[in-house]
Amino acid sequence: MDLNYSPEQEAFRADVRQFLQDNLPDDIRQRVKKRLRPDKAMTQRWQKILFDKGWGGSTWPKEHGGPGWSPIEQLIFEEECALAGAPRQLDFGLRMVAPVIMTFGNEEQKERFLPGILNGEDWWCQGYSEPGSGSDLASLKTKAVREGDHYVVNGQKTWTTLGQHADWIFCLVRTSSEGKPQQGISFLLIDMKTPGIDVRPIIMLDGEHEINEVYFDNVKVPVENLVGEENRGWTYAKFLLGHERTGLANVGQWKALMRRLKEVAREERDGERPLIENTRFRDRLAQLDTELRALELTTLRVLTDEKGPGPQASILKIRGTEIGQGLFELLMEAGGQDAIAHIPDALELDYEGPRVGSFDATPAAGDYFNMRKLSIFGGSNEIQRNIIAQLVLGL
Repeated sequence: MDLNYSPEQEAFRADVRQFLQDNLPDDIRQRVKKRLRPDKAMTQRWQKILFDKGWGGSTWPKEHGGPGWSPIEQLIFEEECALAGAPRQLDFGLRMVAPVIMTFGNEEQKERFLPGILNGEDWWCQGYSEPGSGSDLASLKTKAVREGDHYVVNGQKTWTTLGQHADWIFCLVRTSSEGKPQQGISFLLIDMKTPGIDVRPIIMLDGEHEINEVYFDNVKVPVENLVGEENRGWTYAKFLLGHERTGLANVGQWKALMRRLKEVAREERDGERPLIENTRFRDRLAQLDTELRALELTTLRVLTDEKGPGPQASILKIRGTEIGQGLFELLMEAGGQDAIAHIPDALELDYEGPRVGSFDATPAAGDYFNMRKLSIFGGSNEIQRNIIAQLVLGL
């Protein structure tokens, strides 16, 4: 087996790298490189630049406005974007709800929703988890009752990432209580400006507002916003999660972070030996580097499967999140006592106050604690192991 990229793929990589060098705005690059607070305008501005190039949806087929890249080209593109310091594109629209609309939506829904996702004008969030329904998603209780040409939605969603910015939310709702729980779920697209929707912030340990609770109080949703068939939403939800879990491998992001970690490890600080000369630190770094390479190859295997992402995507979710957590843990340890400091203002691009440590360790602890969520969201890693045991190994 040849594990090297072909000359054509390396030429593609060079084209992507040149485009990023010429078109990625420096203020965006600097924000991402310094791991500063995400910015909605920044994300949308970058999405528009990619859209104008025809690269807005790296995983999209040409028939829907994408470049029609192969899985390997998609991986190369995402890796080069991460290494260049480009912001991550918004997965909720591009990689999650868009494939569902493409596959199960009608032509009117495709024409209505896909363009706004591709050009970045419409910001989407995900309405899956509820206070009593996380990994056991089929137990969700948010109800949608049909009244004429509308559904009336009542209930609550939680852990809604970046919901405070969202124009639309795709929701799993209960439309029937008969039969198994999975049989009474439908997939609705809901305008966040609809009366009766209340978005309440959940403030995290570091004081950041990233996640939310979303309440629905007699929210009227047009029937035409139902994707596919009523009570078939569980099928669409599983399809979406396969794409989400593949994306959670985050190979490009972790390779960029690995490069940064190696740079930090080679730095000399106040006359001390570089961390790379510490045998235990170097061994842990090498172990993560090896695991990351294995993850990259496994991701390629899943992406090149003609059947599309299946239960094997659970393997990517587990290993991708564990490697990511390991990288952030090692980066915090590299900062030592400097990583303890928490200066919220230092996470803004225009901050001119004192920096902490020989490299800027200010975001390290916040990043570390934030990334503990990786093994929980998208279906906890314990659930992923059950999926692998049942659907991959047949146990």
